[in-house]
Amino acid sequence: QVQLVESGGGLVQAGGSLRLSCAASGRTISRYAMGWVRQAPGKEREFVAAITSSGGSTGYTDSVKGRFTIARDIAKNTVYLQMNSLKPGDTALYYCAARQGIATLTVTDYGYWGQGTQVTVSS
Repeated sequence: QVQLVESGGGLVQAGGSLRLSCAASGRTISRYAMGWVRQAPGKEREFVAAITSSGGSTGYTDSVKGRFTIARDIAKNTVYLQMNSLKPGDTALYYCAARQGIATLTVTDYGYWGQGTQVTVSS
């Protein structure tokens, strides 16, 4: 099975950018649909972005469209989330997730999870 480790979180001012990385091991990410999920304090987990196992299609929640981009590097077995024009509302713990099968934007569809990386956006 696949193991996931996130990195790249931190503190950034509103309007700034961060790039999150999710390094996978154990299996190639080309076998999995991959995604990024975030959870703000006191809130439910929210699916942010997903990419298909082929890498040919991506999907985003409305609140990040045009600001966030999910991508992957098969050679590095890593998935990225480029986050631009960050807002205080983007503050959350960001998780990388994987599933075998089609990519969805539903949290409960994903069975493999990393430990998360904290993103804090100051106003």
